[in-house]
Amino acid sequence: MNIESQFENIARFQHLELLANQVVEGFISGMHKSPFHGFSAEFAEHKTYNAGESTKHIDWKLFAKTDRLYTKRFEEETNLRCHLIIDNSSSMQYPVLKSNEPFYKNKIGFSVLASAVLMNLLKKQRDAVGLSIYSDTYEYYAPEKGSDRHHRMLLNQLEHLLENKKTIKPTETTTFLHQIAEKMHRRSMVVIFTDMFQGGNEEALFNALQHLKHNKHKVVLFHVLDQQTEVNFDFDNSPRKFIDVETNEEVNIFADNIKELYEKEVQSYFKKIEMTCLQNKIRYVPVNVGDNFEKILTTYLVEKQSFG
Repeated sequence: MNIESQFENIARFQHLELLANQVVEGFISGMHKSPFHGFSAEFAEHKTYNAGESTKHIDWKLFAKTDRLYTKRFEEETNLRCHLIIDNSSSMQYPVLKSNEPFYKNKIGFSVLASAVLMNLLKKQRDAVGLSIYSDTYEYYAPEKGSDRHHRMLLNQLEHLLENKKTIKPTETTTFLHQIAEKMHRRSMVVIFTDMFQGGNEEALFNALQHLKHNKHKVVLFHVLDQQTEVNFDFDNSPRKFIDVETNEEVNIFADNIKELYEKEVQSYFKKIEMTCLQNKIRYVPVNVGDNFEKILTTYLVEKQSFG
């Protein structure tokens, strides 16, 4: 890799990390206005140095900036183990981004940034995080760890997702959720980002979700969708060609002719997912790619509070 390419990769890496940090810092600063005011203390990275304490953990860089003595906080135990799962099938590349749109305006970009945001929060709270990525193959797996090196490795993998967009990758959610469940031996919070577009047996898919609950794991399913087109089917009535991004099948239709039927079928399927999650005590949270990340962060905090 030449110097220019290395610089570009570093710049992109910092961009994702910077964006994630901005989202988390903005969320934390707004906590005093929310029911989560009490959580803000968890994010304090430093405490004031008191005379007589050991100087071993004084942050001298911060002293140079502020002319005040602070010591870094260290927690010996990890509070929580969290495993992030990202669906990287072709349907997650929707909607197709325009040249001037940021990467997080489609489903995979939104899921990548949301994962980076949660990783940032987990790091601040000294929690361990792991990552799985799947499509038609089990693309990536890393167990839960809390080190800075591990955190940067996962961020690098998230960047890789944004840089390597493959086409025509069907979803094998059922297969790989079972495999992920078998890899997780210690009780964890499992967070999934998927659009739930999976061909084949719905019952098998729901069984795979249930499998993630073994060993008393807490499971949160973020159902990632483009609300305007995938839920509301908001198109004008010009003749359109719709292409299945996972099979490449095409159909030419007028949107108005099938809008009512489409919405009925979609709502029925989504309701079935929601009810299955409810029955299995899985937290089901639909999220729109156009929204901010407050719902995701709030959900995480609520679920962590009840993790026990």
